[in-house]
Amino acid sequence: MKIVVIQGPNLNMLRVREQQVYGPMRLEQIHAQMKEFAAQNGVDIEFYQSNLEGEIVDRIQECYGDADGIIINPAAYTHTSIAIRDAISAVSLPTIEVHISNIYRREEFRQKSMTAPVCTSSIIGFGPFGYHLAMMGMLQILSEINAMRQAQQGTVEE
Repeated sequence: MKIVVIQGPNLNMLRVREQQVYGPMRLEQIHAQMKEFAAQNGVDIEFYQSNLEGEIVDRIQECYGDADGIIINPAAYTHTSIAIRDAISAVSLPTIEVHISNIYRREEFRQKSMTAPVCTSSIIGFGPFGYHLAMMGMLQILSEINAMRQAQQGTVEE
């Protein structure tokens, strides 16, 4: 099982930018915690961060046929990117959108997510812990998908 974690613009600046909004953790620390959780659960995990919309679209498309699920924080592109939305929709993989801050308690322009409607789920406002919740959620989603596939193939014992 493989999960790809895609981080959008400015997330490489965590701990430097607006700690009152995003907290004191660096992106590398968040990824280290996710990697540890993935290892404990026998999951391959890959991390990717870009400040460029087209590179994020490319990475989402590369997940098709290579990954079982995506955890994404599109960051500012959440509110503007039809291209990222279309890429998520195109690959048809379970995708969980994560936001460190509660976007609904922020500026009005941040309260609309272009990507959420094509994601399986969203986790918003739990700080860096939201990534852990996303990992737990993704494992559950993938487990349910696997169980459904087995049932359809008649391989589940009743």
